[in-house]
Amino acid sequence: MTPELKEKIDKLVSQSKIVLFMKGNKLMPQCGFSNNAVQILSILGAPFETVDVLEDYEIRQGIKEYSNWPTIPQVYINGEFIGGSDILIELYQNGELQQMVEVALAS
Repeated sequence: MTPELKEKIDKLVSQSKIVLFMKGNKLMPQCGFSNNAVQILSILGAPFETVDVLEDYEIRQGIKEYSNWPTIPQVYINGEFIGGSDILIELYQNGELQQMVEVALAS
């Protein structure tokens, strides 16, 4: 990964308390896993930003290396990588995601 790409992703990850790297956007998810992530974050009522990886091939590939996670979507809360769709579902079901979001929004 080039230093420029790392800096670009650093900036995207820190632009908001919650950032979702996904295929498509909030209004038009382009895959079921991205849609799951949008639905879960929307249910929580938390403000979040999305980055459409389909619009930028460099980011689409770079985010996988950045997080050392092979799939998209990817969720970051307070700059920390949380996981993909399956992890988000698990964290939501056991109540941990709500706590993470509350802490992030309070900081």
